[in-house]
Amino acid sequence: MFWILVATVFCGLGAAGIALGIRKATRNRAPKWIIPVFAGMGMLGYLIHGEYTWYEHKKTLLPDEAVIVNTESDSILWRPWTFAFPYVTAFSTVDTKSISHDTSNSDIVRFTLYRFEQKLTDAVSHRIHILNCESRELVPLGSDGSPRVDNMKVLGTSDTLLKTVCTG
Repeated sequence: MFWILVATVFCGLGAAGIALGIRKATRNRAPKWIIPVFAGMGMLGYLIHGEYTWYEHKKTLLPDEAVIVNTESDSILWRPWTFAFPYVTAFSTVDTKSISHDTSNSDIVRFTLYRFEQKLTDAVSHRIHILNCESRELVPLGSDGSPRVDNMKVLGTSDTLLKTVCTG
């Protein structure tokens, strides 16, 4: 977070320097107000660029055994450009090395699902799940290892999570 703030300030200073150069090149005929406008546009541009490239950057940092199974794009009211151009704000990955068949039933699979979120600071959470490949029922495990049946979901037949875990 600190380095993002530092980079934002430097982008603003750099853009303000460009505006100063424009004023000098026009022998101070360009209005003075372009300096803070350029500074603000430079800082805003850097922050918007960071939001839109966050997902691609995080993808490059994932290990080979991580498979992305879901992405979420949101439109945010205080960022009106996201209504026209939504960007990825969260995604989920499966650690394929964590896939195991812990029971005698080969249709029951246990795996770890990671969720990455772009917030004020990046947030990463993980949870162990059990998936019945035959009935497509996905059940998260609680911290004590017991199934949380109240959070059970039934996946669609074309769900990427189902295909990744059950065919892998």
